[in-house]
Order: sequence, then C-alpha cells, then structure tokens
Amino acid sequence: MLPALFALLLVGGLYAIARAPSVSASERAAIASRYHFTELPIALPPGLPNHTVRRVNEDYQHIRAWISSVGASIAINDLTGAGVPQDLCLVDTRSDSVIVTPVPGTGDRYAPFVLDPAPLPSGPGIAPMGCTPGDFNQDGRMDLLVYYWGRTPILFLNKQSGPSTSLSKASYQPTELVPQAPAADGSYHGPLWNTNAVAVADFDGDSHPDIAVFNYFPDSGVLDPDSPRNVEMNHSMSRAANGGGAHVLRWTGATGGDAPSVSYEEQPGAVPPKLASGWTLGAGSADLDGDLLPELYLANDFGNDHLLHNVSTPGKIKFAGVEGRRGAATPKSMVLGHDSFKGMSVDFGDLMGTGRFDIFVSNITTPWGIQESNFVWRNNAATEQEAGEKLRRGIAPYDQKAAEHGMAFTGWGWDAKMADFDNSGCLAVVQADGFVKGNINRWPWLQELAMSNDLMLQNPQMWPKAEPGDDIAGHQKLAFWAPDKNGKFLNISEDLGLAVPVPTRGIAVGDADNDGRQDFAVARQWDAPAYYHNDSAGHGDFLGLRLYRPALNDDQARTPAYGAQVRITTADGRTQISQLDGGGGHSGRRSFDVFFGLGDAGSQPVSATVKWRDSDGVARSQTLNLTHGWHNLLLTDQATEVAGR
Repeated sequence: MLPALFALLLVGGLYAIARAPSVSASERAAIASRYHFTELPIALPPGLPNHTVRRVNEDYQHIRAWISSVGASIAINDLTGAGVPQDLCLVDTRSDSVIVTPVPGTGDRYAPFVLDPAPLPSGPGIAPMGCTPGDFNQDGRMDLLVYYWGRTPILFLNKQSGPSTSLSKASYQPTELVPQAPAADGSYHGPLWNTNAVAVADFDGDSHPDIAVFNYFPDSGVLDPDSPRNVEMNHSMSRAANGGGAHVLRWTGATGGDAPSVSYEEQPGAVPPKLASGWTLGAGSADLDGDLLPELYLANDFGNDHLLHNVSTPGKIKFAGVEGRRGAATPKSMVLGHDSFKGMSVDFGDLMGTGRFDIFVSNITTPWGIQESNFVWRNNAATEQEAGEKLRRGIAPYDQKAAEHGMAFTGWGWDAKMADFDNSGCLAVVQADGFVKGNINRWPWLQELAMSNDLMLQNPQMWPKAEPGDDIAGHQKLAFWAPDKNGKFLNISEDLGLAVPVPTRGIAVGDADNDGRQDFAVARQWDAPAYYHNDSAGHGDFLGLRLYRPALNDDQARTPAYGAQVRITTADGRTQISQLDGGGGHSGRRSFDVFFGLGDAGSQPVSATVKWRDSDGVARSQTLNLTHGWHNLLLTDQATEVAGR
C-alpha cells in the first residue's frame, strides 16, 4: 500500500500548497486599495449584426457552440502616428468584424470603421480571429495583420502620408501575407488555415519583423457548411499532435508610398516537425540568453507546451526544442515540455522582479470540472549566460511555481498579460476566463469526454453536444492577480468591480492618455468589449520608453525597434527587465511601449541598459541615466533621445 499512501500524501500536500492564499479582510482591502479602474464603453460602428453562434461544417453542427467559442480579440497601439497608443483594433464575434476605433476618452478623432479585405477573395467559411498591429513594411506607418479561420492572414498596409488624426478603411491596402493565384469567381481557394496564435518578432536578427503563424484545427473548412465533411478533432486530450501546424515567415522586402508592399518567405522546418503540430492557442517570444534572438513559447491545447531555443542566423530562421528537468517530487505535468494540460495563452514578463523573464501560462483550472493548474514558470538561471548554456544543452531554465505564488487556480483561462498597474515596480496579471455561456450546465458531459478513450476523440461525431443554450464555465469572471509583500498573488477582481460573469478572451495593455498609468482593454466572447481606464490614486513614478529605428529608406520617419530589450536598476538597487513586445499571447496585444513602475525610488535617476539591433542587424548596447517619465529613443549605432511625435 506504500505507493497508494505516497500518492495520497503527495496530492494532499500539493493541494494544501496550491490553495488560494488566505488573507484577512484588512490585508485584502489594503492590496485592493492600490488599484482603481473605471469601465468605459468602446465605440463600434452602427448597424452591425448581432449573432450569438457561427455557421459551421456539418460534422460540427452538434458542437457548434464549442466551435464558436473563440475569435474575440483586442489590440492597443498608435495607429495614427500621434506618438501615443490611443487606438484599438478588435474582432467582435457578434458581427465577425475587424473594427478600428479610438480609445475611449481620446476624442472623436475618427468614426469607428470595419476593415474591408476587398478586393481580396473571401468566402462563407471565413471569420477573423485576431488583429496584430505592426509596421510590417517599415515605412513608419502602423499596419494591421488580421488572421482568420478559413484562409491565410491578410496584411492591411497603411498608405496614409504622414501622421494623421483620422483613419478610415480607405487608409489601408489589403495585401496577402501568403501570395495567392487570382480567382476568376472572386472566391477564396487558397490554403484553409485556421489560425489562433501569431507571434511577431525579429527572429533571425536582421532588424526586420518576422511573423510566426500557428494554426489550431488542421487545414479544413471548419466554418463552411458546404465544405467536405473531412474535418476532425484532437486525437488526444493530453498528447494531441494533429493540429494545424506552424508556419514561420521571414521578412524579405518592402516598399512604402501610396502603393505599399511587403514580402515574406516561409521557412520550412523552422520549428522541429515533431513540435510543430500541436493545437496552438497562444504564442509568445522573448530573448532569454542575451543574443537578441528571441526564444519562442507555444501554448498548446490538449497537450505539451514547447519552449524553443532560437538558433537562427541572418536569412534563416531555426528553432530547437528544449525541456525542463524533473525532480523527485515533480509531477510530469509540471515539467516544461512534458505537461498534458490545455495551454490557452502565454506571456513573458519579469514577474518576480529579478531582472529575468518569467512566463505565465493559462490553463483550465475549474474545480469539479477540469482541474489542472496555471503555470508560473520561474526563471532559474542566475544570468543570461547561464540561461544560454542550459538552452544549448537542451534544458529549459524554468521551474513551475504557480502553487507557491497562489496562482494555480482560476477557471477556464485564456489570454493573460503581466503589467505594473500601480507603478510599484511589481507586476500584476490580468487573466481572461470562461468558455461557453448558457443556461444548461454541461460540465458532466465534458467530464465524460475527458475520461473517454483517446481513440474516440478525433471523430467529431463522438463528442457530446455543445449547442446554443449549453453552459460550460460560461459565468466565470476576469481575474486580476495582485502581488502582496510576500511574493503571493491574490485575485482581487471582485474587489475592483472587474468580475463581470461573461467569457473573456483577449487583453490589451497600454497608457492611452499618457498619464503614466497603464490601462487595459478586454475582448468578450459574444458580448461587447470593454475598456478599463486606470484611475489609481497615489501611484508611484514610472519610466516609459518608446523605442524606434529609422524607417526603411526614410531616416526622417520612425519604425518600432523590434527586438529591443531594456534592463533598469533603480536607486534602491532593484533590477527589472522588459522588452518591446511585437505581438504575442492568445488574442490580445499590448502597446509597443516599454514601461517600468519605479515605486518609491522614482525621484532618482534610473540606470537603463538598452540592447537592440541596428538597421544593419548589428547588436548594440548602451547604458543611459534617465529621469522618470516618458522618453523617446532613436536606436541607430547609439541610443539618442528625440522629441515625441
């Protein structure tokens, strides 16, 4: 009986550790008092449809609510060239529209509008899943990458000349990311990608933005009722490897002007084939070993997540898989690369304030439903050099510590973003939650499915019904994980008035009104998106950096410095690290600003070491002494402070 007793003791011990931290009412109130947000409605174009479920392939008809459970997304960025991230690009599933609109409170600078992919071909089985801002042709004007189920992504290239306070659908030129042969009937006949995750970064170190696209369902007509009934589901609940696959595209050239263009070339085998076929819902990147070549994390539903070491060279993108190491008391599912959980999203950030990148991953953590664990991957390398040594030996420098920090259990997690919302120098985590909202509890059916034989799963007909009116985690609420002084995190969403019982998906973070307090926006599945303005009182000082390189073929214009990284040391000796995030997660995108809360040390100059690649791909590093507030840096062979736009 010893093995059974050991198992019971292990489970009991892990449960005791993983329980949400218990604090007194006064302690909870003190933590919550550091934050205050005001919910503001986001303006949408009038007259849009208001659907509640999608049309799907006939084989998916009985689970159409499940198939309709993703697609809400949101991003915040500077789309007009004003120098401040005061614009939103979002996908509203109720109308299957990609909408550009001003951030609430920034003025009626232009009317909200829907991006129009015409004259590019479309079809009945195509729906947008996300919008990622970026200057993809590097002409100094912000473009939009929209990805879909049912087709390859579309780049909406900004063709306006110079900064403008207004935008419209005429401001953008739709351009195929993957070139397609013209179709005489105007319908789409290209690859049937079903994309749910995109990561944008300079993967090969040539100073240009590359795009990694990760598909969920295998290439098929998931949303087309007239498509052949050759669709499938995951072939396992814990080891599924029959997903849509990875497509890594390297930037090869671009032009600006009134007829902008950009070209990309797919890199076959960039992700090792055995790691490239998961059901990917989230992807993110960060440079862990100091070589300015960002590593890549894939959050995969129904099985192993993967951390990929970047071993690229200019002109060739290549990744190598790495795995965590298992201790005597470590369950296999708590080892990076071996987990069997439902990875939904990923975010890199200096969560512990150590000057190293940690990783937060959302999983499904519903009591009496599917009880897994979120992941808080703590960076266990003391230096970038040590991280590099481990990565080269195939070792992921991370240990799983969600229970230790009180963040193991939330609900049916989705997008998550780490950010300092009170300028204390400590990051909080906003996490989306919830799946399908209805009136009839279908958790028992889902539990039966989760315990069924894997041989049954791939056939959609073997899945229990999930139709309009059914509810699976549909009333779960947004989580707001706030740190206490002991390294624990407390979900204070209820205290802050953020706990709306509606499934949420994408989260975007940015300081839209330039007041030194980060706001955030939330995309809700089959409901209106919301913007939360940060009204926190008595917040500490901050250091905000907007990092640019000269635009391609135009030294007077500026383009985001993809891949730039900043490490600061405050007067009290604390170190933090952050990066210009080109775009990652599930379906939310933060602004390009690099932001640090300084806490009580903000009155003294901050030592900031900036690392970047110049326009020729040469690695550079410079240490600056900066005062608190916003700074605009132009990164050439040196970092030069310039005036804001």
